[in-house]
Amino acid sequence: MTTAEETLPTGGMLALRPARINRPWRLGPGAAFVGTALAFVAVALAVGAPSPLFVLYEQEWGFQPWLLTVAFAIYAVTLLITLLIAGSLSDHIGRRPVLMGALALQIVAMLVFLFAPDIGWIIGARAVQGIGTGAAMSTFTAALVELAPERLKKLGATIGSTAPVGGLAIGAFLTGLAVQFIAQPTTLVFVSLALLFAAGLVVVFAAPETVERRPGAIRSLIPRLAVPREARAEFIRGIPVFIATWMLAGLFIGLSPSIVHGVFHLDSGLLNGAIVAVPPAVGALAGLLLTRAPARTTAVWSMAGLVVGVVLAAIGIAGAVLPLLFAGAIVAGAGFGVGFSAPLRILAPLAPNDKRAELFAGIFLVSYLAYGVPALVAGELIGAIGLLPTALGYTVAIAVAATVALVVQAVRPRR
Repeated sequence: MTTAEETLPTGGMLALRPARINRPWRLGPGAAFVGTALAFVAVALAVGAPSPLFVLYEQEWGFQPWLLTVAFAIYAVTLLITLLIAGSLSDHIGRRPVLMGALALQIVAMLVFLFAPDIGWIIGARAVQGIGTGAAMSTFTAALVELAPERLKKLGATIGSTAPVGGLAIGAFLTGLAVQFIAQPTTLVFVSLALLFAAGLVVVFAAPETVERRPGAIRSLIPRLAVPREARAEFIRGIPVFIATWMLAGLFIGLSPSIVHGVFHLDSGLLNGAIVAVPPAVGALAGLLLTRAPARTTAVWSMAGLVVGVVLAAIGIAGAVLPLLFAGAIVAGAGFGVGFSAPLRILAPLAPNDKRAELFAGIFLVSYLAYGVPALVAGELIGAIGLLPTALGYTVAIAVAATVALVVQAVRPRR
């Protein structure tokens, strides 16, 4: 038995290949795939978890409402910067080191949340969380595609797109339950998340590496946005879809608690968690159910559903009819989940392994710009023109973006 290396004939020459070392503590591909998917869900769960708590922080510490906008925006800003700098780092040094560092940063963020004495510390925690999430997003998605069994590669891409959505929904809803029924919700939420990330560290440590190290790691840290040539045409076609879907996420995550309080005059942790959770929860379920449907067709119909959903939500907000707002959240949420997963299913097979994280970094960069920037602008407009006009204007902007995406996806691409 060869222990150091094996020789294989390649075109008349001998090529050296490292022998596979038996490591019994390594997870098998199936267990690694499932464990990595759950760790990814935990990252997204932590993104949605703080939203229902922000109202409690405001009541307890008495700070100005615009500081909540800063807390929301700093997460998006640090995430985007990290995507630009480190989005393709795992293509060079491997998936496991980047994922372990990202999960360690998530643990630090949860501990800062747990012991925060004022809003400044919350803003700091969101900044650290943004860095950890930015490093994790594209790397987790690439790792899932690579760890998936060969016949399930599209499932890996689908989970990569639905895990952030579904985890966000679970986090917001569970935190809403904790706010409603538990005396110390922050302790339960952030200790639980820290333990989940610790478990995720163990899983990633034991998972097999899916890419070989290659030179250029330092050069890859220079901020840039590069999409592999094979995927550029489809990436450009997908941009309107990414913008429409993640603008919707920004509306419900960033503004819906304020809408429930300011328009409907209701103060309920459970209700706040539910309205944040409904669109991503429905989206994750719809994305998984339609995994085998033709991606191009589902992209078109998802954008139609998004338009119908935001129109229903706008009518509900304008007329202060809460059931209509939830109906709109359900319909638009289905469009969100299916619409985001469809382009990923198209794009994932187009990139080689050593450029896949770079591709997903570009996707998440566009998505989180659409998620963070409009919500930040809306936060500023609330003080200038009021909550109701701002919320209605936001829904109109989403409907326009979804209509453009529908037209772009409906036009048959050239081969």
